[in-house]
Amino acid sequence: MPQPLVTGVSPKEGPPGTRVVIRGENLGRDVKDLIGLKICGVDCLLSAEWNSPSKIIARTGPGKGKGDIQVITRSGGKGSCTVGFKGYFVQIGPLQESAMWIDESQTVSYSRHGRPSSPIFTKDDDDPLGISDEGNQAKFREDELLKMFPESSGNMALKNFSPAWYLLENHHETNFDDLKAGLAYMKRRATQRSEEPIAFVKSNLSATLDCLDSLEAMYNKYLVDDIRGDCMNSYAVLLMQAKSCADGLFKEVLGRKDKADRTRNALSVLQRFKFLFYLPVNIERNIKKGDYNLVINDYVRARSLFADTQVEVFKTVYKEVESRINSFRDMLQQNLMELPNTLEEQKKLIRYLINLECTGDPAWECLENQQHWLLDMFIKCKEKHIEKELEWLQSERDSGNVSQLRGTTPQVNVELAKGKPRDSSFKSTVSPDQSGWKFRTPQKILFVEELTSIVAENFPDLWKLGQAYFSGSLIVKETGEKAFKIDSSKHLQFRQMINDIIALFTNLIRAAFLPQSLENVAPEERRVYGIWPESKHDIPSAWLPSCVRYVRGCVGSLSTLDFSVDSLTLINDLALDMRTHCMFTLLKQAISDVQALHTKETWNVETDDESGGTTQLPALFENIVNETIQHLHEVVVLNKQGEPELFSQRTIQKDATEACSLLLTAFAPCLDCLSFTPPQHPNTLSKKSNQPQRSSDINPEIFEENVPPKDKRLIIMLSNCNHTVERVIPRLVENLNKHGYVEMNKTLKTAQDAFSELDAKLFEAYVEEKSNPILGTMEHNMYRGGFDWKTCQKPKGVRNYLKEVIMRMIEVHAEVFAVSPVFVTRVMSKVIEAVTEELSRLIQCVTEFSTYGTLQAYLELNALQDTVQLYLTPHASTCFKEALDGLQTLKGEDKKQLEDLLNTYKSQMKFQMMCFYGDSLLRNSSTA
Repeated sequence: MPQPLVTGVSPKEGPPGTRVVIRGENLGRDVKDLIGLKICGVDCLLSAEWNSPSKIIARTGPGKGKGDIQVITRSGGKGSCTVGFKGYFVQIGPLQESAMWIDESQTVSYSRHGRPSSPIFTKDDDDPLGISDEGNQAKFREDELLKMFPESSGNMALKNFSPAWYLLENHHETNFDDLKAGLAYMKRRATQRSEEPIAFVKSNLSATLDCLDSLEAMYNKYLVDDIRGDCMNSYAVLLMQAKSCADGLFKEVLGRKDKADRTRNALSVLQRFKFLFYLPVNIERNIKKGDYNLVINDYVRARSLFADTQVEVFKTVYKEVESRINSFRDMLQQNLMELPNTLEEQKKLIRYLINLECTGDPAWECLENQQHWLLDMFIKCKEKHIEKELEWLQSERDSGNVSQLRGTTPQVNVELAKGKPRDSSFKSTVSPDQSGWKFRTPQKILFVEELTSIVAENFPDLWKLGQAYFSGSLIVKETGEKAFKIDSSKHLQFRQMINDIIALFTNLIRAAFLPQSLENVAPEERRVYGIWPESKHDIPSAWLPSCVRYVRGCVGSLSTLDFSVDSLTLINDLALDMRTHCMFTLLKQAISDVQALHTKETWNVETDDESGGTTQLPALFENIVNETIQHLHEVVVLNKQGEPELFSQRTIQKDATEACSLLLTAFAPCLDCLSFTPPQHPNTLSKKSNQPQRSSDINPEIFEENVPPKDKRLIIMLSNCNHTVERVIPRLVENLNKHGYVEMNKTLKTAQDAFSELDAKLFEAYVEEKSNPILGTMEHNMYRGGFDWKTCQKPKGVRNYLKEVIMRMIEVHAEVFAVSPVFVTRVMSKVIEAVTEELSRLIQCVTEFSTYGTLQAYLELNALQDTVQLYLTPHASTCFKEALDGLQTLKGEDKKQLEDLLNTYKSQMKFQMMCFYGDSLLRNSSTA
C-alpha cells in the first residue's frame, strides 16, 4: 500500500487537547493498521479514532509551535503531509473548568517523597493585582520579612497568607495610583469569574450539545418504562440504565485509557529494568566483540538481582540469560582445550570460567589436557620422522643411490652444523643423479630439531600454569575470595605429569641417538620410544654438534624451572650423554681423517732452518687435531651454567684420554704407510681390481710426478716423524691441557713412544736402504781385475773402489742434507759404521799380505778414516783399530811413502772431503 499522505487538518491551531479532524489519503486500512500518529512531534495515537482511510479524529498533545502531522501504518509505513498544525499553551489553573483532561503535572508539584503538595498558581494568578513587575525592584530578604511577620507568609496558597508581606515582597516600590489600579483589576476579575460558567459553556458549546443529545436519547429510550412502572423503581432503573449507557458511551475512551496505562506501566517496567531485558542481546554483542569481562560482570549483577525472582517475566528473561551464559561457558571451555595457546590466554579463560562458576576444576583440566597434548605431539613427531626415514631408505634401495654414492665426501649445511637456524630455502647444488643420503639433512637431525622446538615453546607454559594453579592466583574470583580449596594431593600428580613428559622427551632422543642406553627397557616401552630403521650410513659427524646444540639449548631453558630432582637428573643426564657421544664421535672422525692423510701426500718438501724439510702432512695433522679440539670446546667441553663438568666422571676421563692418545698416535701409521706401501696410481688399482677408483680416496696431485723411491720416501717420512714428535705433539698436548682435557701427560708419553718407535723403524730402514748397495759392491770392487794382497804392486794411491764408496756416501750425505740437515750426522754415522765394519771385515779376512799389500791396506784404511773423521763413532773407531791391528807395522821408508800417498789423496779428493768436514775443519784445511 502507498505511504500515508495528510492533505488537510481542522482546526489548524489550538492548545493541547484540541480535537482535530485529519484528512488525507492511505491513512490505514482499518483500526489495527494504524500504528502511529504524531502531531508536532508528539505521539497522539492513544486519542486517535480511525474513521476511514481518508479521515482520522484525534486530540493534540503538549506540542508547541508549528509542526507536521505524521501518520504511520503497518501497510504503508511512515507518511508525509502537505499541511501543518500550530500548537500553543493555554495555562489552566487547578480550579479552572476545562472540557478536556489536563496534565496535572503542570499544576501539581510533588515533593521529594512522591506526595502531591499545594497547587501552584498559574501565571495569571502570580500577580493578582495585574501590575507588571519589571524585575529591577530591590526586594526584601526573607529573614527581614520573617522578623516583621513572625507567623505569616507571602504564599497565597497558605492559610497564614499576609497581604502586607505580599505587597512588601512584590510591590514595595509601587506608587499608590498603581495600587489603586490593581484593586480595580481585582474587582473586574471577580466579576468575570462570576460569568465564567456561561462563558465556559459558550466556548465548549459543541461538547455540551453532544452530551445533551446523548442524555436525550437515553431519556427517550427509557421513558415508556418510567411511565408504566413504579416511579421509584423506574427512577432506579433509569439511573442504572443511564450508567450503563454512559459506560457504553465512554467505553472506548476508558479502554484506550486503560491500554495507555498498561502501556505506560509496561514502558516504566522496561525502563526501570531495561538492564535485564537488554542483557541477552548485550551478552551476544559483547561476546562477538570479545569483551568477556563485561559479559561476566553483567551476568554476576543479574544473578545477584534476579536469581530468586518470582516474577514470571523476569524468570523468563533470566532463563534466556542463563541459556546464553551456558553457551558462553561451553565456548570458553572449548577455547581452553584448543592448543596451542598462549599462557596468558589460558589464564584469562580459566579465570573467566571460575568467575562464571563453571562445574569442575577448569585449571586442572587444562593442565591434564596440555600434558596429553604434549605427549601426543612427541609421539606424532617421532612417528612422522621415522616414516620419512623409511620412505627415504626405500627410495634409495629402489634407485641404487646407496652403492653409487658410498664413500663420497659428505656435504652438509654449514650454518646448521654451526648451530645456526636452518634455512628452509636452502637447496643442494648437486645434480639430481648425485642426490643421496650424504647430500640431505639427516632425518634424525630434523627430528631432534622439531622435538626440542616443541618442548622449548610449550613446556614452560605448562609448568608456569601449574605453578600459578598451586599458588592460588588462578582460582581467585574478582571479589578477592578463592573459588575453592586446592587439593594438595594434586601436587604429586602434577609432579608425575612433569616427570612423564621429561622422561618421554629424553627417551625419544636416546632412542634416536643413544639406543644402547635403552637396552634394559621393556620391549613394549621400547617400541613407544621408537625403533629407527637401521642404515648402512651413520649420521655424518658434522651434524652432531648441531644436534647437541639443540639438546643443550632445550635442556638449558628447562633447567631454569624449579623441577624435581628426578626430572632434573633426567635432562642433565641426557645433555651429558649427548655431549660425550658427540665428543667421542668427533674424535673418532678426526682419527679417521688423520689415518686417511696418506692419500693427500704430495711429496713436496718445504725446508725449515730449524726443523729441516717436511711435507704438508704434519701441518694437516696439526690442523685436524686443533680444529677438532676447538670445535669440541665450543660445542661439548665448555660448560654452561647449571651443567655438570664433562670430565667430572672417571669413566669419561679415561675414555677421553684414550681417544686423545689414539688421535695423536694415528699419524704414525700414516707415515709408516707412506714410507713402505705408498698409494698406487689409480690406473694401477683399476687394472688389479677391475673396479673404478673413487677420486676422493687419492689426491690426483700425488701423481703429477712419480712417487719418490723408497729411500727418498724414508728420509722424508723420517723428517716428518721427527718434526711431529719434536714440535707438533707438544703443541697439541699443550692445547688439550688448555681446553680442560685431563691426564695429557699419559697421552704425551704414549705419542712419543709411538713416534719414537716409528722413528727407529724408519731410520733403520733408511740406513739399511742406503748401506746395502754400498756394502754389496765393496768386496767385488776390491778384488776387481784379479787384485791380490800377496802379489799386489807398489801402491800408486787409493784405489777406485774406495773412492766409489766415498762418492756413494757423499750421495747419501747430499740426499739427507737436502731433506733435513739435522739428520746428516745421525745417518752418516750409521752408514760409516756399516762401511767401516765391512772394510774391517774384508781386511781381517785376508790371510797373507805382501809388503806392498800391507802398505795398500794402511793407505786405504787411513784414507777412509781421515775422510769420515767427523762422523766416526766409537764403534767405527774400534773397527778401524781392529783392522789396523791385524796388519804388520810399517817401518821407515814405508811410513814416509804412506804419508806421501795420503797427502796426494787428500789433495786429489779435497772437494769430496769437504762434504765430510765441519766448518772448523774446512777452515783449517783451506789454511793448510
